Amino acid sequence: MANVKPRVKVPKSANAGEVITIKTLISHPMESGQRRDKEGNLIPRQIINSFKCEFNGTPVFSCDIEPAVSSNPYFEFKARVPESGEFKFTWVDDDGSVYEETKKIEVK
Repeated sequence: MANVKPRVKVPKSANAGEVITIKTLISHPMESGQRRDKEGNLIPRQIINSFKCEFNGTPVFSCDIEPAVSSNPYFEFKARVPESGEFKFTWVDDDGSVYEETKKIEVK
């Protein structure tokens, strides 16, 4: 799918054990599969169906996404950072496409 763009906001640094706020947004039209085109044909379902976040390989947050979610899904959640490392964000599309983004954080 063209024009799918993940965006992630993670602080560049934090104190050891600090709880930080992470914000994610992915530009995606999220077609539910229930609408019809001008000719009356069903438009095929095309949604981001799952999202997960890992920190240094350890799961932090994950969810399954249903067709009722609006286009451009946005998630905001908190995570405790014990050490410097890398967050990895993964979105999976119905068509099998996988979109990934990574962000590093330095712990003082």
